[in-house]
Amino acid sequence: MVFSANSTITKQLIINTSEFYTTVARGSNHINLDAKGRMSIPTKLRDALKGESDEQLVVTISPSDRCLMLYKLEDWQEVEKKLTALPTLNAQVRQLKRMLIGHADDCAMDGSGRILIPVNLREFAGIDRKAVLVGQGDKYEIWGEAQWLAQRESLADIKLDESALPIELGSLSF
Repeated sequence: MVFSANSTITKQLIINTSEFYTTVARGSNHINLDAKGRMSIPTKLRDALKGESDEQLVVTISPSDRCLMLYKLEDWQEVEKKLTALPTLNAQVRQLKRMLIGHADDCAMDGSGRILIPVNLREFAGIDRKAVLVGQGDKYEIWGEAQWLAQRESLADIKLDESALPIELGSLSF
């Protein structure tokens, strides 16, 4: 099951978790993975990703795309707290928890600025040797390079339905 960015649960989670992020993740970086599945974090991003938990990061799958999401540990803990507070009698909530919490993996940045992406997560996202790290403001997405290039191409064809956007975006101009 893939959750739509417009689902009520996803919107609530995004809106309610945005206040605690301390750094802004932006831009895109093409990255090579080594034979062991380690991804080298670009030097310019390492300090921002260290956060209060030093080199501790969490990677999990995206509920809406075939990519991974990379969080600083303290940011992930807030997301996890919000998720675990949701009602478990709701089938969509249980599925969302299975996807996000069930696939979450702690990963430490080593002295060379590398993190190990687990095999099952790399397989989910179609990542082999080439990946793209894409900033999302509060986290980074990790895409297989081919998947990201296809996604980027399809973005040009998408027309935004302004009525489906959260009201908080009403004052922004694009």
